[in-house]
Amino acid sequence: MSVIDEMPSGNLTTTGNLTTTAVTLPVDGELRRHRLGAPGSWRRPQQPIRSRIAYAAAHVVPRVTAENVPGAPADLDWDATLAFRHQLWSYGLGVADAMDTAQRGMGMGWEATAELIRRSGEEAARVGGRLACGAGTDQLDIADVPSGTPGLRMIADAYREQIHVVTEAGAGVVVMASRALAAVAQSREDYLTVYRALLADVERPVILHWLGDMFDPALRGYWGSTDVAAATETFVRLIEENADSVDGVKVSLLDASHEIALRRALPDGVRLYTGDDFNYPELIVGDGDGHSDALLGIFAAIYPAASTALQELDSGDPDQAREILDSTRDLGRLVFEAPTYYYKTGIAFLAWLNGHQPGFSLVGGLASGRSVTHLSGVFVLADRAGLLADPDLAAHRMRTYLKLNGVSQ
Repeated sequence: MSVIDEMPSGNLTTTGNLTTTAVTLPVDGELRRHRLGAPGSWRRPQQPIRSRIAYAAAHVVPRVTAENVPGAPADLDWDATLAFRHQLWSYGLGVADAMDTAQRGMGMGWEATAELIRRSGEEAARVGGRLACGAGTDQLDIADVPSGTPGLRMIADAYREQIHVVTEAGAGVVVMASRALAAVAQSREDYLTVYRALLADVERPVILHWLGDMFDPALRGYWGSTDVAAATETFVRLIEENADSVDGVKVSLLDASHEIALRRALPDGVRLYTGDDFNYPELIVGDGDGHSDALLGIFAAIYPAASTALQELDSGDPDQAREILDSTRDLGRLVFEAPTYYYKTGIAFLAWLNGHQPGFSLVGGLASGRSVTHLSGVFVLADRAGLLADPDLAAHRMRTYLKLNGVSQ
């Protein structure tokens, strides 16, 4: 395999300025030399971001010498995990923790998750950072959950246990979709029964999370139907009946037209936090009829650009905000391409390239969730978007990864 012509680089904020650093990458069955561009001219805000509420869903960093293999309990590097959350807060973003980005249901059990929520809550209180955490039912073994009313009660109690942990940590509550409920529920009324009970008990308004089956196949048919329109009708009914207990909804269906229609149907005062990692630029910037706030996994990868774009919205320049967000769109689409539930691999890979974790690893052994060619593409698109903060470090780590996987440099 020979090395052929150099791949172009460049990004929005550096007008294509190239560095002297190059990496040889596998592309379309050939080796191509890619010369890196300069980092983007991103900036931290000097005051709180006002125009949108934006959360970055943060990943977790495993301890490199631990047995973080498939089926083993998660063993985290707490210093690196919490330092990454401070990085997000420093750019004016909120942190959404203990969500699917943190590998809920993909290596992170409830015991480790509860500890993550407590530790993140302490750090958020120390620096005044915005924090919301996921509450679900993953402490249950689905095989042990009975059918019918006893099962629905068990699921509601499991939710309450986790909501209590989140509330005690001082974080906002994100009521996550439940695999157990998806397995037990026989109708939309079963979903409404559980969620009505929860919303009647919460101390302050929560975020409801509708996670599509492209993120978790076990959630197919959530809200009682595989027909999205019918499921949406149930979802909106629940929100209308309990609007005082709902701060907002996070929708992760990767369907911009559905999100816009839902956003317009929500009761006054209920926010829509986009979870659309494909179409976030137009959804966040919005139109004459409104906009979405954000609770996004991709923001953990593009947070310097995302923060700068939100600052442009604050200053009254939606065109520049849209241009910045658009410059990251190709990266988001690649990181979240099917099978979408492996997007965590790309998030952790970029964190490693940027020096935020000592090794490229994930709990549950999920560093193998994406191919060498996929991660090579992630590297190129992150560079083109100006999101490799230290090109020399990123290039060194990329070469190390490629050599380990048999790609000659």
